[in-house]
Amino acid sequence: MKLLTKNTDYAIRALICLGNDRVGFMSAKQIADCQDIPYEYLRKILQRLIKEKLVESKGGGQGGFCLSVDPAQIKIIDIIETFQGDLQLSECMFRKKVCANRGHCVLRRNIQRIEKMITKEFDHMSIKSLLNQMEKPSCEDRLLKSMKKNATA
Repeated sequence: MKLLTKNTDYAIRALICLGNDRVGFMSAKQIADCQDIPYEYLRKILQRLIKEKLVESKGGGQGGFCLSVDPAQIKIIDIIETFQGDLQLSECMFRKKVCANRGHCVLRRNIQRIEKMITKEFDHMSIKSLLNQMEKPSCEDRLLKSMKKNATA
């Protein structure tokens, strides 16, 4: 069981990178390097974030990607639901069929209670709250190190 898929994880990491106020527009390559996300994979994630109006893009030499909304308004539960649907810990499936016991299963009721608790916690979490919890080095610092390393290579 995975609570977060790779798409969701990468999207959150990209949003955290873009949420750094000091950065401004960043290229997909810079975000990929900063967050150690495969470049082509990240481009698909960014396109979805643009479609959801969380990220905007600008072409040209000074272009790239930036947040369209305040990082405090981007709830983690919304990112989860965008990339993987409702949070589910169990599908109540048995051999690819819905379990016949699903309607009156005591385990299912407890799983649903836990899902609601987890959903509530993710609803209280935003990109801004994650940024506030980050320790140095920031994404910008990692990006500068990466650029210096690439320049000397």
